[in-house]
Amino acid sequence: MTIRNRLTATLLGLSLTAAPLAAGAADFINVLTGGTSGVYYPMGVALSKIYTEALPDAKVQVQSTKASVENLNLLQQGKGEIGFSLGDSVKLAVEGDADAGFAEPLDKLRGIAAIYPNYIQIVASAESGIKTLEDLKGKSVSVGAPKSGTELNARAILEAAGMSYDDLGKVEYLPFAESVELMKNRQLDATLQSAGLGVASLKDLSTSIPITVVAIPQEIATELGAPYVAGEIPAGTYGGQDEAVSTVAVINFLVSSDAVSEDTAYTMTKSLFENVDELKAAHAAANDIDVQKALQGMPVPVHPGAQKYYDEVGVKAE
Repeated sequence: MTIRNRLTATLLGLSLTAAPLAAGAADFINVLTGGTSGVYYPMGVALSKIYTEALPDAKVQVQSTKASVENLNLLQQGKGEIGFSLGDSVKLAVEGDADAGFAEPLDKLRGIAAIYPNYIQIVASAESGIKTLEDLKGKSVSVGAPKSGTELNARAILEAAGMSYDDLGKVEYLPFAESVELMKNRQLDATLQSAGLGVASLKDLSTSIPITVVAIPQEIATELGAPYVAGEIPAGTYGGQDEAVSTVAVINFLVSSDAVSEDTAYTMTKSLFENVDELKAAHAAANDIDVQKALQGMPVPVHPGAQKYYDEVGVKAE
């Protein structure tokens, strides 16, 4: 082999060796959200813009999913870097509750932040005559996508009220927007949606047909216990809702995995709290985001990168 050929072979070998390193040099941030008519999605889009600025070498994208349960399973599988989830779903994921959609305990999940509460919002068409939880018996109700965070909430609420799906006339397992379309067409009596206040799907519904926001009594929250708390849907949240309505709330979390580097998790956490106004512009639910409450009720170990940020700003677990 000539010197020239040897040199060419050596350079080719070096380029082949270096190629995988170069390809993997930039971070990839996949933000796992929910349906496009919910709160997770617009919040995730805003978060992706924040991360694009904060992590200029990373490729950032937003993925619409079936929300909580799917997001947690995707994080466990390494198919996402950060995702939104309801607190009760996170707790069940760690425990490995098969009925909730977790075939085994998810041990790779790491917490980034508690963000805002989801309010369990049961809305019925005025025409259905539904005014109380008891009135749901024999009616057609959508409880969210199968084994979604919303659907887990629906099971919990009904059980605490001494009811089950068997008491309902018909159970539909549909995302928010599809549930609303059926109600507009008089093919569904009520929908249960677990989301931030003022969720787009229910605003759309309330401007299309007369509705009733069904109260969930405070004793239901007491019966359920943590991570559920008593909440309230303020008057005027939806068209035709003239009075405040009691309900139950559960905290939402941003969750990552142990596959995400400490530096990346630190930057994701820091840039989140330094750009809360951008999240507020995306959805009013972000008004409840407070760094001082970021570790409140965290159901999984905090990611070391997130913990580094909390140590810097003096936030401690409660």
